[in-house]
Amino acid sequence: MGRSLRITLFVLLLLVVLIFGLTVGRQVFLSSSEPAPAPDLSQYNTYVYDQPRELAEFTLTNEQGETVTRDSLKGRWTFVFVGYTNCPDICPAAMANLRRTNSLLPAELPRPDYLLVTADPEHDTPEKLKAYTGFFGENFHGLTGDLDILREVAKSVSAVFVHREVDGQLLVDHSGHFALLNPEGKLQALIQPPHKPEELVQAYERIYQWAKANDPGLREPEGLGPRSH
Repeated sequence: MGRSLRITLFVLLLLVVLIFGLTVGRQVFLSSSEPAPAPDLSQYNTYVYDQPRELAEFTLTNEQGETVTRDSLKGRWTFVFVGYTNCPDICPAAMANLRRTNSLLPAELPRPDYLLVTADPEHDTPEKLKAYTGFFGENFHGLTGDLDILREVAKSVSAVFVHREVDGQLLVDHSGHFALLNPEGKLQALIQPPHKPEELVQAYERIYQWAKANDPGLREPEGLGPRSH
């Protein structure tokens, strides 16, 4: 075999090895850079969005009488529940489950906010919300304001509510699920009843670890009000 032929074959072999290496490297890079799919948490009655959903824009008032907008929800994980302070059954049970969940969270998980979006703004003033949410903990907050705006906020977390009067008393039929917002203030997951605090903790931990793996820059700055840690 001539010297020039050996050189040619050697160069061709190098090219084959180089192309193969680049192809394998590209596949490894693409597979490592693609976000992992959302975890299947159906055993916890939880649906996790691969792509978080934007909330409706709003301007409302929290339990401190302060103006709150969609941007105010950025920076922390937040459990959202649509209800009202005069609710006779579903709301006290739901809020108690959230309080129990909060007490069970391991130290390595970021402490979330718990936000009651009222479905009865006529009666749920900031003062009433403050007394009600304060009973459950310092990181429990409330939102009140214009009824139509509250309906849009509820709708953006897949919740609805309907007013009806029974024997002269206002009752509100409303959704019973929790919505989980990520630190970008976007809807990350829906958690349907029945709610068990131990399972809520596990679902939250799985969602947090998945989100952190996909976005290591997740931060935990300020939220709506005083914090408990």
